[in-house]
Amino acid sequence: MNKNSKILLQFAGIFGLIGAILGAHMAGSGSYAFRAVHAHILVVGWLTLFGWAVYYKIFQQKDSLLTKLHVWTAIIGSVGLTIGMWLYMVKPFELPTGVTLSVYIGGGVALLASFFFFFLLTLFVKEEK
Repeated sequence: MNKNSKILLQFAGIFGLIGAILGAHMAGSGSYAFRAVHAHILVVGWLTLFGWAVYYKIFQQKDSLLTKLHVWTAIIGSVGLTIGMWLYMVKPFELPTGVTLSVYIGGGVALLASFFFFFLLTLFVKEEK
């Protein structure tokens, strides 16, 4: 397994575990305060990172600046978006709105960049003969 596939798979596993724990917590407590965070952790963190891990396993992309940018913006974006969403929506700490919104938006922008980098990667996939 190449390193891009492995690190994305490991982060997908972390997000999957956190998402399942949040889901169990919401079911047990009867409170759905985490539903948006839970959904984004599972879709963006678990599903998307897992899909990209599979992509790197199947297509064996050569390590390049573009692959590094894709992998790290995907990880930073997934973490930043979900933590920022949690800080902004759930407000577990008394942080200024500007701080929580910056983390939330910064994570979203990084994740958007990762989708753009992934699109560029798909343009350069070589067909096997």
